[in-house]
Amino acid sequence: MSLPNPRIPRHVAVIMDGNGRWAKERGLPRVEGHRKGAETVQRVIDGCIETGVEFLTLYAFSIENWKRPQLEVSALMRLLIEFLRSRHQEMLDKNIRLRVIGRLSDLPLKTFAQVEKSINATAQNTGLTLILALSYGSRTEILEAVNKLIAQAPKAPVTEEQFSRALYTADYPDPDLLIRTSGEMRLSNFLLWQMSYAEIYVTKKLWPEFSREDFLDAMRDFAQRERRYGGI
Repeated sequence: MSLPNPRIPRHVAVIMDGNGRWAKERGLPRVEGHRKGAETVQRVIDGCIETGVEFLTLYAFSIENWKRPQLEVSALMRLLIEFLRSRHQEMLDKNIRLRVIGRLSDLPLKTFAQVEKSINATAQNTGLTLILALSYGSRTEILEAVNKLIAQAPKAPVTEEQFSRALYTADYPDPDLLIRTSGEMRLSNFLLWQMSYAEIYVTKKLWPEFSREDFLDAMRDFAQRERRYGGI
C-alpha cells in the first residue's frame, strides 16, 4: 500500500452503518446484512494490521439498539458469539488483543461469557487492540464518569485528564480518525468526548460493501489532512 506520507492514525473508530439497508435492497432479512457486515469487519481488521494502526474501535451495538425487535437483537447477540468463536484462533495468530467498552452487564449471559472468554484468551497479545463498543452510549458513559468523580470528591474541581480517566476508554488514546459508512452525517452518541479532535471520513458505501480499498482510501485521506487541534 502507498500513502501520500507516512502519517497513520494511531486509533481508528468506525460507525458500521448500512447493514439493514444492504439487506433490504436485496430482499433479505436484516440479519443477513449483519452477517455480511461481519465479513467487512475482518477486512478492516486486516487493513489496520497492514497499515500499522494500533487501536480499532467498532460501534458494534449501541444502548439504543436494545429498542430494536427482539428477534433482531437476539440474532445480533448470536452473531457476536459466532464471530468471536470463529475468529478465536485468527486473533491469536494475528496477535490481536480484544477489549470491550460499554455496559456489559446488559448483555445476555451467553454473550457475556463468550466476550469474557475472548478477552481473557487474547489478553497477552501485543498487536492491534480491537475494541468492541457493546451496549454503548456516550451520554451514559459521560454521566457514569460524572457520578464516579462526584462520589470520589464531591467538591473538588475536575481536570480533563481526571475526567478522561473516569471514562470506559481510560486505557486507550482518543481516536484520530472516525470512519462512518452509508453517508450519514452524525456521531450517533458514539465517543462524544473522545472524538473532540478526530478527523471524520464519511462514505456513502454501506458497511457490507466497504472494501479493503475503501479503507485504504480513508487512510490516504487522513494522511493528507493537516491536524491543527484548534491552533493556527
